[in-house]
Amino acid sequence: MFALLHAALLATSLWPVADSVPAFNIEPYCRAVAAREAPVGDADICIRQERQARDQLTREWPQFPAADRSFCQRLATTGGTSPTYTELLTCLELDRDARNLREREQETTGRR
Repeated sequence: MFALLHAALLATSLWPVADSVPAFNIEPYCRAVAAREAPVGDADICIRQERQARDQLTREWPQFPAADRSFCQRLATTGGTSPTYTELLTCLELDRDARNLREREQETTGRR
């Protein structure tokens, strides 16, 4: 009984996380990147790229499976570093591409 309740609570607590594109504060990350690349580093370029990645995520978010969204969001926010939209988008695209490759391989081997 308690195991079912725990599983239900866990599932409901994870669903809202993957429901919409998360809001990340990318400025600390971009400032740190620019500082490491001084004197040529430019935080504004990083911020612009992160905003483009967020815009792409906003358009494509519903196309990614909820499990992938939840996993990649947890992965992006783990480890004590500032999460980035580019990291989240890359994780989702890698999961999608790996799944597509597996499906194509299964179709190819299944036809023989």
